[in-house]
Amino acid sequence: MATTVEFLRDYGVEIRANGQKRWPDDVKAQIVAESLKPGVTVNAVAARYGLRANHLSEWRGRARDGKLVLPALADDGFCFAPLVLSDGHAAAVPARPERPCQSEAQPLGSIEIAVGQVMIRLDGATTATRIAEIVRAIGPSS
Repeated sequence: MATTVEFLRDYGVEIRANGQKRWPDDVKAQIVAESLKPGVTVNAVAARYGLRANHLSEWRGRARDGKLVLPALADDGFCFAPLVLSDGHAAAVPARPERPCQSEAQPLGSIEIAVGQVMIRLDGATTATRIAEIVRAIGPSS
């Protein structure tokens, strides 16, 4: 069985001679996501990874502020939603296009994500992966 140090090193955590750990953002995000599951406590997750609960709480705050992007969960409830492109004339786009071809893709001017009174504007060349990361970082708008 691997020791905690070996386990952490396998995930890319740099452990210095004095015992300090440098956690990659993707590992932090995975740990934060684990701590957000129903019925799980910050203390329990922190103990499992050999870190202080206040560090995990700090990472959770960074995730809330959009400074740490959490991984998508398989059952996170995300689904495709209708998209409205606007150049002065509103046009609805089907929520599930048949099979978009790469050659059919047209560059967009810009992308706007509205959350309450906050508007996030992205370049039309922003990848779908990056947009999804931003939407996950924003969280549910309820």
